[in-house]
Amino acid sequence: MKILYGIQGTGHGHISRARVVLPKLREYAEVDVLVSGYNYKMNIEGEIAYKARGLSLAYDSNGSVDMLETALNLHPIKFIQDVQAIPIEEYDFVVNDFEPVTAWAANGAGIPCVAISHQASFLSEKVPRPEKRSLVAEQVMKHFAPSIAAVGSHYLKYDDFIEPPIIRQQIRNLNPVPGNHITVYLPAFDDETLCSIFNRVQKIEWDIFSPNCNEIYTKGNVTVYPVGEEPFLESIESCLGIVSAAGFETTAEAMFLGKKLLAIPIRNQYEQLCNAAAITQLGAKVVYQIDQHFPQIVSDWIDEGRILTLPEISDEEDLVSKIIAAGKGGKILNMESSLIERSS
Repeated sequence: MKILYGIQGTGHGHISRARVVLPKLREYAEVDVLVSGYNYKMNIEGEIAYKARGLSLAYDSNGSVDMLETALNLHPIKFIQDVQAIPIEEYDFVVNDFEPVTAWAANGAGIPCVAISHQASFLSEKVPRPEKRSLVAEQVMKHFAPSIAAVGSHYLKYDDFIEPPIIRQQIRNLNPVPGNHITVYLPAFDDETLCSIFNRVQKIEWDIFSPNCNEIYTKGNVTVYPVGEEPFLESIESCLGIVSAAGFETTAEAMFLGKKLLAIPIRNQYEQLCNAAAITQLGAKVVYQIDQHFPQIVSDWIDEGRILTLPEISDEEDLVSKIIAAGKGGKILNMESSLIERSS
């Protein structure tokens, strides 16, 4: 059995999930990997058979999706060329983590494609949404990387095809203790902007991890680090709490480690607004804008913020069994029947 695994390189979560799923999947099949995205920073263990430009979001320096820059970087002709360049007929099926190149290649060739992303969970109406829903964003999440079946991932099992969070082994190996610093991961913000923001809260030390930073530097009570696995793991193991965007994996890891969590959703990023709605229901603190009140909000959160926990995490063996069953024709979630049920 030969599988093509498509990974969306943009963002922390897709690659973190692949680090868990790939080794298990390779126990059952020969697996080639395609990574798409022009702005990813994290590495994937093992060989990458294909790289593609794909489709990625661009951010400004103040925590928002830059719509114009995103549109200018779409390159549709290159995308079509990447889709056509994949020898898709060589594979029995595709495993897809919100990656459009492999998904559309499989779709065009009639090859089964199994979605295993967090985004796939939004095929269910039972998953929390913000009060103001975006019909356009809902359609984008549904059709960005089309598939015939899905194994979704979310904080809770909101529906039959949704699994609890996949927590990478590096996180599970940690021995968390409450320390005297806060770990910050807000990749949509410029590191200088973050320094100016958190320097205003002097009661605690801040470890900021930024994809825009190339070397460690300190300004007052703020230390800025380049994005890197070992320093980040050391920081979150001993931090008092985590300030992050509302991305799924980082927020789930914060809950797993029993850390206080303050989330700042990336503006114009609908998936993060959905996640913010979910973690608000679970008791997390969510801040939608950074203004003159932010230092006091953060100070109060440091003193009074709730520690959240995950009721369960995904079992890797069970997860991979479901993926393989879906790829071979087993029914995890049939997209066509799901859409019929939702419209009836």
